[in-house]
Amino acid sequence: MGDAGRSGECDARAVLTGNGITKLYLVRHAFAAHADPEQWPDDAQRPLTPDGIRKFRAAARALRLVVPSVDVVLSSGYSRAWETAVLLHDVTGWPGPLECPPLEAGAAASSAVDILRGRSEDSVALVGHEPHLSNLASILCAGDEGFPLELKKGGVVHLRFDEEVGPGRGRLRWALSPKILRTIDAASHQAERGHAALDQA
Repeated sequence: MGDAGRSGECDARAVLTGNGITKLYLVRHAFAAHADPEQWPDDAQRPLTPDGIRKFRAAARALRLVVPSVDVVLSSGYSRAWETAVLLHDVTGWPGPLECPPLEAGAAASSAVDILRGRSEDSVALVGHEPHLSNLASILCAGDEGFPLELKKGGVVHLRFDEEVGPGRGRLRWALSPKILRTIDAASHQAERGHAALDQA
């Protein structure tokens, strides 16, 4: 994983005016190594841990059942977020990510709203960080950053829009923690084993 194969950057200016987004998925990056200035002087380079990768693969398998496809994936360029977005592509078959600086840690959530306003796709997934993603969800659903929502690492939130994306125009449809996603994955594998046993009976 890492920086290889980056497929470009998001750019609202490159998209036609108007907005077709009705479904938005916010994905927090999976578990990463602890911040260590000696090992990673640039925190943007801090990667996922092997256990974080393993657990998120299971979560992504479940997400593939819940959300079989999206039109575009925009991701923070920080290694931990980018690697998560690449895992989503590898496991779910979602499109390869586009690098999106407004999703980086420390960026203003309002800047991501501007990016979304410029998109013409129907379904969009964003991969990034906390508290950026929860602040973004709060702005989109409540109009400001006061809505109490926190995304666990590897968790996913789904918002719906009936009109152009903007503050207060989104509806929270569901939020899935990584533990719930892994439970769905385990149940799916158990069901597959049960079907296999019946076929052999």
